Amino acid sequence: MFNSLFKFTQSKLNVLYENSLFLQNLDKLIFASVILVFLASTCLSSDVIGFLALITIFLTVLQLLTKPGEKCEPVKFELWLLAYFMIVIISLAGSTLFALSLKGFMKTVTYLGFYVSIVHYLKHNKNKIPYILAAIGVCISFESIIGILQNFAQVSEISTWQDVSKLNPEEVMTRVYGTLKPYNPNLLGGYFVAGIPSLFGLSAYLLSEKYFKTGIISLGFAFLSVITLFLTGCRGAYIGCMVILTGLFLVAAKFFWHKFKKLFLAILASCFAFATAALLFVSSLRARVLSIFAMRQDSSNSFRFNVYQSSWQMFKDNWLLGIGVGNKNFREIYGLYMRTGFDALSAYNIFLETAVESGIFALIAFVGFLIIMLKEGICFIIKSDEIKDVIFVSTAVISICAVMVHGLVDTVFFRPQLQFVFWTMAAVISAVLQQKSSRSEN
Repeated sequence: MFNSLFKFTQSKLNVLYENSLFLQNLDKLIFASVILVFLASTCLSSDVIGFLALITIFLTVLQLLTKPGEKCEPVKFELWLLAYFMIVIISLAGSTLFALSLKGFMKTVTYLGFYVSIVHYLKHNKNKIPYILAAIGVCISFESIIGILQNFAQVSEISTWQDVSKLNPEEVMTRVYGTLKPYNPNLLGGYFVAGIPSLFGLSAYLLSEKYFKTGIISLGFAFLSVITLFLTGCRGAYIGCMVILTGLFLVAAKFFWHKFKKLFLAILASCFAFATAALLFVSSLRARVLSIFAMRQDSSNSFRFNVYQSSWQMFKDNWLLGIGVGNKNFREIYGLYMRTGFDALSAYNIFLETAVESGIFALIAFVGFLIIMLKEGICFIIKSDEIKDVIFVSTAVISICAVMVHGLVDTVFFRPQLQFVFWTMAAVISAVLQQKSSRSEN
């Protein structure tokens, strides 16, 4: 239906397109707006970031309406995403707090519209994937430098970010938070989890293209960012980082296991030894990691357990269509279920949050989207011999898996800084798989 509309408008506006430098250079403007979204994420407000993303969406729609031959061709897993979006619309219509839910819905439209825009752009400009990874990598590197400086300056907490009641003074960690707004070390930790694979992927791409100096610099910033991730004190990000490192070793094994088995095992053992030494000798890091297993003995853990219980009750009472999307909508309804003194912005779990906001069928559609996308991406990594494409898809798959694991215990996934990186990674998988599919058909 949409492609018929695009074909009709393209035929009617063909003369305008042929005589407009602006319309003929939309690809360049879309690329610039995408880069601006990532750069703005480091220090500007959510409203500004969202506005820049809307510019990207507007330019993409304009291109679809005017440039001859442009059309949308969704891959299989995107049908699940379309189903998710349709269910969210139904959830919005049935929400008891329609006005608040509408605000959350518009955010969802922005995120999914940005995803469609990136997919459409990369479908014709796959050579720009390294530049997009570089833009994300530059932002991650900038935040890592700021984080290191904050650690040396021993910045004070803006709010209560860790339970220090049972810690000795030397075990209290200086939790860095970078420049992301709102200032929060968990947000910075989640941002690193989403973006660090870009630096490793960019480094692998540069080394494969024999840009050794630039590749080594990128790899250096990747390791610096991993160190800064641990300085955030975000325990969910620690788990996400383990997913990233595991994914990197698994992908690297595809290329190096047979020829460099001993070297590969030596590097693996060195990383394990370094991590063990850090836990043994850095008391604040050790205390932070061990608090993951403290269960109810740690106030942050106990808070999350209380939120999970209340959110589960919310889901059971609204299991079909949910309460409507959006954190403001969530907070209003959550007040009816929360335990006294345990107010929350969200369910602190991506999947529980999705179920609470939009119901069981939205959760099924979203999980279906993730599973099929990751399955197809992993199959491509295993079977393909195209090194550059494998690097791109591996980067995206690792980032998405790490974000999803981190999202099991935190709420920062719904911040725009993470959302735009997440949907960009999903778009990279879609664009590469679409190109592979078109080549096989030809």
